[in-house]
Amino acid sequence: MFGDGDNGWLQEMRRTHFPPERNQVPAHLTLFHHLPPGVERELSQRLATYAATPAPRATIAGVIDLGAGTAFRVESEELEDIRYALAEAFRGLLIPQDQAPWRPHITIQNKVDPKEAKRLQQQLRPTFQPRPLAIKGLASWRYMGGPWEPIRSHVFRG
Repeated sequence: MFGDGDNGWLQEMRRTHFPPERNQVPAHLTLFHHLPPGVERELSQRLATYAATPAPRATIAGVIDLGAGTAFRVESEELEDIRYALAEAFRGLLIPQDQAPWRPHITIQNKVDPKEAKRLQQQLRPTFQPRPLAIKGLASWRYMGGPWEPIRSHVFRG
């Protein structure tokens, strides 16, 4: 979850550039694509533990070409540490996509014609400046075959 100032800007970027019929979730930074439902309680306990610490520092560091979309690259050593610890805790339960190296990013456009994606990237890159990204909390969601359902949010308070 993003801090209020960043959240508003990122949600607007996604509303503006993401195909509306595919925009099922708010702008987010994915730590894992799929964890089995059986770990929901343990995941919540682990996220609550992290939320009791100070919010991780993060930076929006660049524009990424997703082929058929565009994203902002995120750098955060502290988020990488959290993700690594969670991956270790759930080792053996991760799908191949979540076993691969983590590439933190915020997708603002996806499943568009690659030419449209290139146009947006060419529009963003000339004025892009790295900027701090406020991380407000960690949340879990359940995929419902199209829409997503929020499970639980943990706000950093340390």
